[in-house]
Parts: sequence; C-alpha cells; structure tokens
Amino acid sequence: MKAARIHGPRSVTYDTVDDPVVKENSDVILKVTATAICGSDLHIYSGGLPQPRPMVLGHEFMGIVEEVGSTVTKLKRGDRVVVPFPIACGHCFFCANHLPGHCENSNPEHYGPEGGLLKEKGGALFGYTDLYGGYDGGQAQYVRVPYADVGPRIVPDNLTDEQVLFLTDIFPTGYSGVDWGEVKGGETVAIFGAGPVGLMAAKSAWLRGAGRVIVIDTLPYRLAKAEASAACETILWEGDGKDVIEKIREMTQGRGADVCIEAVGFEPDRTLLDRAKAVIHLEKGSPKVLEACMSAVRRGGIVSVLGVYPTTYDNFPIGQFFDKGITLKGGQAPAHKHIDLLLQYVVEGKVKLDDIITHRLPLSQVSHAYKIFKEKEEDCVKVVLDPWK
Repeated sequence: MKAARIHGPRSVTYDTVDDPVVKENSDVILKVTATAICGSDLHIYSGGLPQPRPMVLGHEFMGIVEEVGSTVTKLKRGDRVVVPFPIACGHCFFCANHLPGHCENSNPEHYGPEGGLLKEKGGALFGYTDLYGGYDGGQAQYVRVPYADVGPRIVPDNLTDEQVLFLTDIFPTGYSGVDWGEVKGGETVAIFGAGPVGLMAAKSAWLRGAGRVIVIDTLPYRLAKAEASAACETILWEGDGKDVIEKIREMTQGRGADVCIEAVGFEPDRTLLDRAKAVIHLEKGSPKVLEACMSAVRRGGIVSVLGVYPTTYDNFPIGQFFDKGITLKGGQAPAHKHIDLLLQYVVEGKVKLDDIITHRLPLSQVSHAYKIFKEKEEDCVKVVLDPWK
C-alpha cells in the first residue's frame, strides 16, 4: 500500500509499505477514505519528538472496515467508521474511568506511572512515535485498528467524511479544553492559538454556552478564519504578548478571562532571545504561551492545556499559580469520553466542522502538505488528504 512515513526531521515521504494485517483477534483492518495532518504531527516532523525509525504517521483518519478479527462483535466488513486517536483497551482502571489516553495495556513497552521524558509514558496513540506504542498511523491506504470494539464509531451514511473526520481528535480535544474549564454558561473564554484545535475549542465554547469567546494568534489569516468559522472576537499577538494580556483584562473589567485554553504547545513562534534562553536551560521549545495563559486568566480561574509539552522548564510561575488560585488541567484529551455526544451535535447540525479546511490534497503530495502546514504557507489552516490519489 501507499503511506506517509517519517524518516527524520522535516522528512516525510510517500512510500510503498507492507499492508497491515490482523495481529490480535480484537483488531480490524480499515480502508482509509480520509485522513488529516494534525498540529501534533508537526512536533514529530520538526524533530521536537524523537522517532528514530521510519513510521507511518497520522492519528486523524476514518474509513471502511475491510477485515475483522474473530472476537470483534460491534463491527462488520463494510461499516464506515471514525476512529478516536488514543488506543484504549476499554477495561483497565483508566479506561473504566474515562481516561483512554492513560490505558494500561496499549503501550506495554513504554508505559508507566512516572510520565518521564523518554520512559514511563501514557497509553498508545496512532502514528505517534515508538514512545506511544509504535503503532503505524492512518496517513495511509489501510491501517490496523486494535481494540476495535472500543474505539471506532459507525457514522451515518448521510454525512460526508469531511463532516465527521475531526471527531478523531481536534473536535474532542477542543471540547475537552472547554470541559476541563467547567464552562457552564456566560463565561469569558480566551483561546491562545487559532490553529485547528483552537478553532474547535472556540466552537465548543459556544456549544457549552460561553458568554464571550476570544481567540489569540500571531497570524492575521488564522484570526480571520477564527472569526469566519467560530464567530469569535480576536486579538493579534505581537512582540512579547504583554499587550494581549492587557487587552484581555480590559475586556473583562480588569479581572482576566474565566477560562484560558492553551492550544499552541511547546513550539510557539519565538524570538532569538527566547531560543537562546532555551539553549541555556537545556529546554526544548518554550512555555511562553502557557505563561501568558497564567497571566490572562482571572484569579480563581482555570487554565486548560491542550498543546503538547513533552519536557520540563525552569522558572515555571508556581508563585503566580498559588497566589491567583489557578486550576491547571491538561493532557491527552479523552476522545472516547466525548465522541458520542459530539457526533450527535454534528448529526443535529449544531456544529459545523469542515469549514476550517483550507487544503484538500492527495496523499501523494504529503511532503508538500507537511511543509505548508508547518511553515504556515498558502494561508494553510487544515489539510485533509485523500489516500487514494
């Protein structure tokens, strides 16, 4: 089959690889009909997350069941399904407590309670390095899906692939940020990052009854997409971002936002000084956006962290955290927990997901697709790939 494989930093190629096979009786083989590049994939692409061997990327995919393991009861050949990005067994302690990203069984070689830099990681993720299970992902014509009675959801025939594809990750992830923020109605929600996850967080904030939604980004074209697709207010981040914090306070009677959602992660736009500091402190990337969230949130407010942070940082503002009484939540989103509710929102027409797509490309152009997404060229916000072109 054809697939997108990572070979090292900034090297993703369109390769011919072996077809996947059923390895466990609980597996299915899926013929992928649509897949997408996620901002999290860029951390592997940039070298921020190490992957020493070639691997098929991709954790946002859907398709048609082609082959079914002998113990699978909920799916049959021909079913059209969307697959949440964590690989979860469905019966361990964490799965039973709606924490599929912490599954005790899907990542046996690298799992552990510590959450270290290069060991004792969480549960497995599709196409997301050997540290998270080493499972080939769905930027391919076919993919093996373990624990098939747990993750995949059958989708209605009257909905297109693009209408439901983002139930795999970015919609549940954006929604999780709002859910962790305990939005019940009337709150001011500030979202840092107008990428795909930030846009889904904005849509989710409205679904949960937010009174005001503000999106912050460094690029005007991404803010224009936020205004068009999520009907929110926007602020352009310039320089060190201090003006952003002041504007948010001005918009909230001096208090700050009730909820701040960090949807950028450890690889934000950085100055030369930022990069020099990271080298001095042996840090990978920067926590500058998280620090801005800690300043922009009101006292007693909640900061939800959706962006990826794989390492530690000096000078974390723990004094500010304590003095302001901030609640800090984050991690891999529990996609399985929310996917059924979110699918119903799509079915009922309460939310539109495909309006963030800016590029539709054949998988054969995957190298170009990664480049424009990473470099934010061609006003790229979200790329959907067709594995059969």
